[in-house]
Amino acid sequence: MMTNNVETLMKLNTPKLMLTALALAAGSAYAAEPVIGLITKTETNPFFVKMKEGAQAEAKKLGAKVMSAAGKTDGDNAGQVTAMENMIAAGAKTILITPSDSKAIVPAIKKAQAQGVMVIALDSPTEPANATDALFATDNYKAGVFIGQYAKAALNGKKPVIATLDLFPGHPVGAQRHNGFLQGYGLTSLDAKSNELAKPAEVVCMADSFGDRAKGQTGMENCLQKNPDINVVYTINEPAAAGAYNALKAAGKEKGVLIVSVDGGCAGIKDVGAGVIAATSQQYPLRMAAMGVAAGVEYAKTGKKVSGYTDTGVTLIAAKAMPGVDSKDVKTGTDLCWGNK
Repeated sequence: MMTNNVETLMKLNTPKLMLTALALAAGSAYAAEPVIGLITKTETNPFFVKMKEGAQAEAKKLGAKVMSAAGKTDGDNAGQVTAMENMIAAGAKTILITPSDSKAIVPAIKKAQAQGVMVIALDSPTEPANATDALFATDNYKAGVFIGQYAKAALNGKKPVIATLDLFPGHPVGAQRHNGFLQGYGLTSLDAKSNELAKPAEVVCMADSFGDRAKGQTGMENCLQKNPDINVVYTINEPAAAGAYNALKAAGKEKGVLIVSVDGGCAGIKDVGAGVIAATSQQYPLRMAAMGVAAGVEYAKTGKKVSGYTDTGVTLIAAKAMPGVDSKDVKTGTDLCWGNK
């Protein structure tokens, strides 16, 4: 008899129990923070450190959660693939990524998209560029053009003897900055779509720095052994530029060589003010990351994806202005470094 009463009560209360469970589930889903993954090339490069800070600040503002990871080194595709898989397993519905290998990462991106994940490239495009849903990045070719124009004006008709401290072979960002620099200088170059590195006769040495200070220093040392008359050094970023300067200083040549770079980070702008770097093209990783997080939150709320390329801006910063070249001073660069404003 007792059993029958319990069964009767359970039958009567089942609809209420189901409704309560549904209400709790709905409330939980509504309250859940959107999970957004951020995968950078490395953990140590100041550019990516700032990108992570920008993502976390925007997520806090918008009520989202950011999971972050990086490859062990620039070029570590396997590490980025593993990070993407782990983030999706943890519930990320948007992945923001700075691809280390623009081609090799594409299958993992396609797999993520097939699971309903929106993938946005930050800073670096994939190959093909439309493999991701969107790209938020600097116009890297333009960034190169700016520092090439500056270097030519600064040499004031003197014959250039150029060393380039590049990223590594085949990377679109590395190629765009390198070729843009040569284009801006008025030398034989390749267009923005090429992933090859142009090498006109004026370029006497090319070395891969992987965007790393120590490798930049080694590359510069090797270039000086090849040609001690180098008077212009293009660098992929400011850590590589700092390494190049160390090598030049050790050789007693720092005063006779012009170094130009890309990033416009706070430490890099300080180096411009100190005369280590003559000019740098400033980009804005905080802005890239904040835009990516905002897009991820919007996707979580509405299901609406962003698409296409958004130029996040670039500004030439130089300690000494050159005639005919549009640049901003060190104070402006300091105020804007990493995209603080």
